Amino acid sequence: MKVYLGTDHAGFELKEQIKSYLQDNGYEVEDCGAFTFDKTDDYPDFIAKTAGGVSKDPNLRGIVFGKSGAGECIVANKIRGIRAVLGVNKENVTLSRTHNDANILSLGTIFVNFDAAKELVNIFLQTPFLGEVRHVRRINKIREIEHETY
Repeated sequence: MKVYLGTDHAGFELKEQIKSYLQDNGYEVEDCGAFTFDKTDDYPDFIAKTAGGVSKDPNLRGIVFGKSGAGECIVANKIRGIRAVLGVNKENVTLSRTHNDANILSLGTIFVNFDAAKELVNIFLQTPFLGEVRHVRRINKIREIEHETY
């Protein structure tokens, strides 16, 4: 499976750790930056690129990192076809996959350390979407909303 990664300076160290972890476990990684630690960089630049990559194929996944992860989640969800979730614990990440077919996981470095991040990443990448009628119906409604102009 190909996994897109993106962050600014606030998540740089954790992104690098997760990138190595994923590669060591056989995942293909597309790193969308940041590529160096620069405390003046802006997360929308990297997160939009990450989400854009994921949006091209429904089988792709992405992981974005930030200080809280909230802004990164907001940016990712601006891209058509993206269903990003702020990962806070095992249950919320599991439900985001089984019920919402989430395709981007956002992690805040003030909330998760490397070990917790590995656990949430594993759940996110290994948990399948259930595909139940009610969940498919809801995702289709989200797709319809994405195509409307407000």
